Amino acid sequence: MTGEVRVLELFRFADPVQGVAVEVELPAPRKGGQECFLGARLVLESGFVNGRLALALSSGDLDDWERCLDDLHAEKRAVWPRGDRTAWLEVVPADPVEVTVHDMPSTQIAVRMPIDAAEDWLEENRARLDRVREAVGR
Repeated sequence: MTGEVRVLELFRFADPVQGVAVEVELPAPRKGGQECFLGARLVLESGFVNGRLALALSSGDLDDWERCLDDLHAEKRAVWPRGDRTAWLEVVPADPVEVTVHDMPSTQIAVRMPIDAAEDWLEENRARLDRVREAVGR
């Protein structure tokens, strides 16, 4: 069907109580100068707070997320996406995984969620990244 928007998750950190995910809208990228941007949403869900923040992701953001996954695998904290143009998050690979979402430069509110993620969260998030890349031809 023409014009149909499909949504894929770029990543998800979740347990039975709460979660943080990025949902990417496909297939139509938005143009911004010479670079194509994908519409996306940063989604927070818990019994305490629920929210959605709009994002515009570039192909460089996808590459940066792959580097973040490498850092998380090495048990280093990761910050994504880079720059001050949009909301961003920090992930600390502790037990539980700590995800802090920063709504900068908009509201300047930050929400930290400790998430008791499944053991295979890293592999699952790599597979999600691969699916998004395949869908956008990158």
